[in-house]
Amino acid sequence: MKGTVAAKEPIPVELEAGKTYAWCTCGHSTKQPFCDGSHKETDFTPLVFKAEESKTAYFCTCKQTDNPGFCDGSHKAL
Repeated sequence: MKGTVAAKEPIPVELEAGKTYAWCTCGHSTKQPFCDGSHKETDFTPLVFKAEESKTAYFCTCKQTDNPGFCDGSHKAL
């Protein structure tokens, strides 16, 4: 099950090594690409992960990615 399309382009984020992030899987968060708790009325839960290194990452906002959290170009087919 994939979430609602929040946008049709990725969002670049500067990740900090060791910091924990929670990617929105439902598409309802107002703080895209991250979770704001909007999923509580759905069957979705955020994808929580700790950044292994500091780098720029491109996060999926269409929620159709096959690489959860990160853009894989799926938005180009929408």
